[in-house]
Amino acid sequence: MSPRFRRFFPSRESIHNNRWLRWLAPHLTHPRLWHFSRRGVAMGVALGVFFGLLIPIAQIPFAAGTAMLLRANVPAAIGSTLVTNPVTFAPIYYGAYQIGRWVTGETLASEPNLPAMSSEKLMRRAEADPWARLTNLGKPLLVGLAIVSTTMGLLVYALISLFWRWRVIAKRRRRIGGDRS
Repeated sequence: MSPRFRRFFPSRESIHNNRWLRWLAPHLTHPRLWHFSRRGVAMGVALGVFFGLLIPIAQIPFAAGTAMLLRANVPAAIGSTLVTNPVTFAPIYYGAYQIGRWVTGETLASEPNLPAMSSEKLMRRAEADPWARLTNLGKPLLVGLAIVSTTMGLLVYALISLFWRWRVIAKRRRRIGGDRS
């Protein structure tokens, strides 16, 4: 892998020194976890994207632990969890919620006519509303996140594998073409 791409991946030392990943340090000695191969990088990025989209917290430990178990590239798994960040989080979760709503067939409950409600009812509704809204989002959001994270993980794995294969074939063709002259 070229040095310009390697700079985006965390180093072995930075992972060992990370306080959230320190518990994995004794298990991170296998060479396949650090080797940049087609299968390892594709699997690592797919795992990172999967966990980065699926769960909003502790993405890096889950991606690193699973990459370690599956012998995928750990730096690729950790780096690709950053697919969700403060800029992309809201659109991704909104899209996942909409997909989940479409798949589950759930519709939004209609809002009651607020001016017709008494002030006591408005106060009770204001207190209960945040929790009610969160619980109403639950099922469609979880279904949507499961669909989006699985689909994107598989798609990323396939695209990286295809791109890697294409690069290897192109390099071989150039090398063979250069030998004939």
